[in-house]
Amino acid sequence: MKSKLVYSFGGGKSEADIGMKNLFGGKGASLADMAGQGLPVPPGFLIAVRAHQLFCENREKLPTDVNREIERGLARLEKLTGRKLGDPKNPLLVSVRPSACFAMPGTINTVLNLGLNDKSVEGLATVSGSARFAYSCYCRFISLFANVVLGVPIEPFLQILEEKKRDVGASDESGLGDGDLVDICRKYKALVKERHGKELPQVPAVQLAMARDAMFRSWDIESARSYRKLRKIPEETGTGVIVQAMVFGNAGKDSAAGVWFTRNPSTGAKEFCGEYRVDSQGTDMVAGLRTPSPIRNMKKEFPKAYDQLARISGRLEKRYKTVLSFEFTIEKNALYMLRVRQGERSAAAAFRMVVDMVKEKILTREEALLGVSARQVEQLLHPVVDPEAKVDVIAAGLPASPGAATGVIVFSADKAMERAMSGKDVILVRREISPEDIRVMEIVSGILTEKGGMTSHTAVIARQMGKTCVTGCEAIDVDEATGRFIAGTRVLHEGDEITLNGASGEVIFGKVPLTVPKMTGAFGVILSWGDSVRRLKVRANVDTPRDARVARDFGAEGIGLCRTQHMFFSEDRLSIMRELILAATKEERDAALARLLPMQRDDFKKLYREMKGHPVKIRLLDPPLNEFLPKRADLLVEIAKLEFSRADRTLIDEKRMVLARVEELQEINPMLGMRGCRLGICFPEITVMQVKAIFEAACEAARERIAVRPEIMVPLVSLVSEMRAQKDIIRQVADETMKRYKRKIAYSVGAMIEVPRAIITAGDIAREAEFFSFGTNDLTQTTFGFSRDDAGKFIQNYLSRSELCQRCGGKLEKNLSCASCEAKYLRKAENILESDVFHTLDVEGVGEFIRLAAEKGRSVRPNLKLGVCGEHGGEPRSVEFFDRVGLDYVSCSPYSVPVARLAAAQSALRRRMEGKKRKK
Repeated sequence: MKSKLVYSFGGGKSEADIGMKNLFGGKGASLADMAGQGLPVPPGFLIAVRAHQLFCENREKLPTDVNREIERGLARLEKLTGRKLGDPKNPLLVSVRPSACFAMPGTINTVLNLGLNDKSVEGLATVSGSARFAYSCYCRFISLFANVVLGVPIEPFLQILEEKKRDVGASDESGLGDGDLVDICRKYKALVKERHGKELPQVPAVQLAMARDAMFRSWDIESARSYRKLRKIPEETGTGVIVQAMVFGNAGKDSAAGVWFTRNPSTGAKEFCGEYRVDSQGTDMVAGLRTPSPIRNMKKEFPKAYDQLARISGRLEKRYKTVLSFEFTIEKNALYMLRVRQGERSAAAAFRMVVDMVKEKILTREEALLGVSARQVEQLLHPVVDPEAKVDVIAAGLPASPGAATGVIVFSADKAMERAMSGKDVILVRREISPEDIRVMEIVSGILTEKGGMTSHTAVIARQMGKTCVTGCEAIDVDEATGRFIAGTRVLHEGDEITLNGASGEVIFGKVPLTVPKMTGAFGVILSWGDSVRRLKVRANVDTPRDARVARDFGAEGIGLCRTQHMFFSEDRLSIMRELILAATKEERDAALARLLPMQRDDFKKLYREMKGHPVKIRLLDPPLNEFLPKRADLLVEIAKLEFSRADRTLIDEKRMVLARVEELQEINPMLGMRGCRLGICFPEITVMQVKAIFEAACEAARERIAVRPEIMVPLVSLVSEMRAQKDIIRQVADETMKRYKRKIAYSVGAMIEVPRAIITAGDIAREAEFFSFGTNDLTQTTFGFSRDDAGKFIQNYLSRSELCQRCGGKLEKNLSCASCEAKYLRKAENILESDVFHTLDVEGVGEFIRLAAEKGRSVRPNLKLGVCGEHGGEPRSVEFFDRVGLDYVSCSPYSVPVARLAAAQSALRRRMEGKKRKK
């Protein structure tokens, strides 16, 4: 027996309810649910999401049995209303709307007043007693049907309307007479024939079938695809359709349409908000086509409807346990509910609302914690682009670090310093960030790079500093030599203003207003509730005292990764680091290390002071040494200029010596070359210096009665013998240092697990390592064989294949036709990846590696501490996986700490709920 695909509602009864969102979409299920509760909902019927899937599978035709179900649904609707679709004397008019399983506001349109034609419009005029009302509805139907169903642009219809208003001197539609509207309808129909090539369909049953099919096709329009991609909504879900009897907010001065929020969506205050407009239809409100009145005015104009909505608000908030928005219509002073959904609100409002609802006993604390999004936390920590601002987007890259920043373009660190010191907000634009640039990243407002990925060093450091950053923006062509970059047809020069949207990756021309969401008391309350239920600890990736202070303020429970290489990039230290690298003998290396030792010691002591007894995990030097040297191409240019200007020969020789060393250290694949523990094994004096600095700082801090808990991490371990070799040095230097200071410091030594061989041999490595820290950035890179700095060149293609023709790779248009090979009814190409694996953990591959290493490691050392220090540590879905696999902590950038805290709490609650279900 085939499952039923059409359900009816109305007359105080409903065949569907709120639990059927997956069957009929959220809009349809909630509408039917309200009808079932006896609320004033116009009758109608729902067509299931499965019908859309059948429509696509059957070359855009519905199976006969589904069409018959729709006919039966229509017959029931006609019986409930006492009117018939197509009746020229007393016509049934309906609205046709899509209903997806996930809300996609503003992406898919509605058809109103369907059923009108040249004959039934006269019947409507007779029944309503107003020809003006009837032809106003007909105008609306023609323009909406033409636009949504036939694909005719809406602008020429609006132009005809504006011309008529201008001709008769009317300020708005209410100033148009019967004859004016009849003339507009005539012109609208002529426009349809001109643009579409056919007359407007006059048979209402045909209109209904075409509108229904247009709703199905609307799933694949550009705006809907873009929204799903942005919100990570699955492509395969599809949409249902709602067919509902019309009610008319444009029936006169005793009628209106509006949108009502049960609480203030901006502040979260418990006060009714929204807008309405007298003598208007709902699409005017939602599309912003008419200037509305604030909802508070309804109390005087429509007091009965206002009181009804107030009562419904309380009733439905308790039923749905969330803040709601309604779309409603008032016809002849009677209220009708047309839609209910969770109200869109600011992040600050979301936190305040759920805390208030706990106080009002609508929600439990657990429900409140699950009622906010971990991603909303980010909005509370960074400025964002004003949602009301008009923006001119000129390019888009990867949203590497959240927030928004506006400022003048500069192309070098020196210029950034100069402009920033003069009080300017600065956006540093580079092809890629160099070591010299890192020193100014803290003073710039934002960073834009043509190259790089979500986990490039630029992105990592920007997130640590809380700087807005867009990387991998290959839509721009940066020419640093001439001080300009090209974006499409635009050429922007140094000093021009741009705005970066770190949440979307958009590059916006000019200065755009930013808003700074306020941290609220409710935000702290929610995080404290979350801390009481979460198991997973949250640490921070920090390298400086400032970052450590920020991390502690955000609730970090220690440092999970101190990247010691970042301590060498400041101007005074970079030169010493280069002396170390350029040293020809061990004695020269030792001399440079001796100068670096007190600097490192001071760094570590400051971190210990800030962390006040919380663990501090310090990674030994990791990157390839050539990262500290100038680029070969830059040196060649510099030498050529010096020779051309006949500069001092000694200076030229020095530059040539640096060039020779750069060429000597140059590697084909430096990320898999002389780096990580290989540096410490080949140059043990580097490890000695760093360990000595770690323990001297610890002993001196202990003298000051500061509790210290150092954890020393050996990077890029793939062999247990590598781990053992470095551990032996660490133990020896630690013992010698503590003996010299006459102090005993508790510490641990562990491995950074970031290559597949370390996963496979995790049991062996655990015999030497007291902890594992999974470096998921490099582990993702080595598991996939993707270069994290170059993956941006193809990863966007991998993520958007569903928009392409499977046959030729061309872009799919509406109706699944291909613009390139002109074939129709093509199956979409399958996305290669569903999300960026450098942003959201690949659970099936990289995640399985982590699970395997955890099992192997703990089988040898049961108390093995397990953590994550890659950027995935601050991504909510990844955090949930780490919690479920039994890790002890995650570590992320300071500004992601609150995100991880909430995500860990939500994961703990979901696991608890699953456990209760299993017991039942």
